[in-house]
Amino acid sequence: MPRSVWLCVLTLLFQLGLSRSSLVAAERPNIVLIMADDLGLECLQCYGGTSYQTRRLDQLAAEGLRFTHAYSQPLCTPTRVQLMTGRYNHRNWISFGILDPQAKTFGHLLRDAGYRTCITGKWQLQSYDPPDFPNAARRRGIGMKVTDAGFEEHCLFHSWHTEDKGSRYANPTYYRNGKLEHADGKYGPDISVDFALDFMQRHRDEPMFVYYPMSLPHWPMVPTPDSEEWADPAQRLDESTDYFPDMVAYMDKVVGRFVDGIDKLGLKDNTLVLFYGDNGTDRRITSKLGDKDVQGGKATPAQTGIRVPLIARWPAAIKGGRTSSDLIDASDFLPTLAELAGTQIPKDWQHDGVSFAPQFKDQSGTKRDLAFFWYDPRPGWDKKRYSRHIFALDHNYKLFSDGRFFDIRGEGVREVALDPDELSAEAKAARTKLQRVIDQTMRPPVSPAAKVLVDAFGDPVERKN
Repeated sequence: MPRSVWLCVLTLLFQLGLSRSSLVAAERPNIVLIMADDLGLECLQCYGGTSYQTRRLDQLAAEGLRFTHAYSQPLCTPTRVQLMTGRYNHRNWISFGILDPQAKTFGHLLRDAGYRTCITGKWQLQSYDPPDFPNAARRRGIGMKVTDAGFEEHCLFHSWHTEDKGSRYANPTYYRNGKLEHADGKYGPDISVDFALDFMQRHRDEPMFVYYPMSLPHWPMVPTPDSEEWADPAQRLDESTDYFPDMVAYMDKVVGRFVDGIDKLGLKDNTLVLFYGDNGTDRRITSKLGDKDVQGGKATPAQTGIRVPLIARWPAAIKGGRTSSDLIDASDFLPTLAELAGTQIPKDWQHDGVSFAPQFKDQSGTKRDLAFFWYDPRPGWDKKRYSRHIFALDHNYKLFSDGRFFDIRGEGVREVALDPDELSAEAKAARTKLQRVIDQTMRPPVSPAAKVLVDAFGDPVERKN
C-alpha cells in the first residue's frame, strides 16, 4: 500500500485522538535485515560469550528482543537460499553458490507490496565454481542475477564469477547498481553501510526494505581499519586467525553505525532492525561461552554449526529487554516480512516458514515446535569435505535421518549423543515425532538436484540416506 494511503489512515487515527506512538505503530515498519557471515551465538556477550566485545549488539538486544533458539543452515548458501525464498533446501537446491533464477524472493514480495528495496553486502548466488574445477561448465553463471532478485538498488561483493570477485575487505571490488567498481584504500563493510544509509535517506518518506548480508567476520581473517596493522597498506590483506577478534569488534561497530544512521534519519521508532547469523563460526576459531571453550562449527550439522544469534529492535512495537525461546529457522523470515508488510504470499509460492511477527508484540500466534533441515552444499568448489545431512529438532532433541539422536536441551550449544537402546519414555516419544516430521517434510515438492546424492563435482554417488 502506498505511503500516501497510510498517511490518510494516520490522519484519521489522529482525529480519533490516538497518541503519536500509536500512530507510529499503526504504520507498516521499515525493515532492515542484517545477516552476519560465520557467527555462532557464542561470539556475542548478550548470549553469554566472553571472548569478544560486542557492546552495540548487546545494546540492540537490550533495546529489543533476543531469540535464544534461532537456527540457520550450517553454510552460507543453504541459509541464504532458504532465507530469501522461505523454502527448505530440498525444494529448490541446485548447487553451492547458486540461487535458482526462477525462484521468488522476499525482495520480489516486498517490492510488489509497495516497499522500496535495497540489498548491500555479499551476493555469491549467481556463479561460484572457478573455470578449471571439474564439471564447472554445468553450473557457472546459471544462478539468479541480483538485478532479477526484486531489489531496486544493489551494492555487492561477489556478484559474478568466483575468480573475479576481488577483495571484500581492504581495497574492495563490488558491483554497484550495474557497474563494477574497485576502491583502493577503502574497507568493504564501510562502503556497504554507506550505500544502505544513502538509500534510506533518499527514500525516508516511503516504506523500505534493506537486506544487508554482511561479509564480516568471514575468512579471510585480515586487519580492519581499527587494527594496528591497517596503518601499513602492505599489511591490510595479511591473513591470520589472530585478526578474528578485530573482525568481530568491527562487525559490532558497523552494525552500531548502521543503527545510529537509522536513528539520525528520524526512522528509529518505526524501523524493525533484525540481526541474524547465516551459520556457525569458522572451525579454526575457539571462543568462550561462559567459561567453556567452544570450537566453531561452521559447515557441520552440530549445534555449533546451526545455533545462531537473532535480535530484533523495533521501538514502536517491541518492549526492550525481552527474550524468546521460540524456535525460529531461516524459512520463517519470508512469512514474517509478509505479515509486517501487510501483504499475502501468493498461493503459487510454496513456502515452509512460520511467521514470528506476533512475537514482536508479545502476542499469541502460530509457533513452530520443531525445525527441519535438509543440508547438502555440494556440488561446488572446495566442498569435498562436506556431506549431506537430513535432520529435525525441537527444543530438547535432534534426530538425523540415519538414526543419530541427540539431547540438545539448554540455551547454549550442548549436544549429547543418546544410545537408542537406553532412551527414556520422553526421548522415545520425541524420536518418533521427529522421525514423522522428517518423513512428512521430504514429500514433494522436491527439486531434481535433491533427489540424487552427488559428490563435490556433481557426479552421482551411492545414496547413503
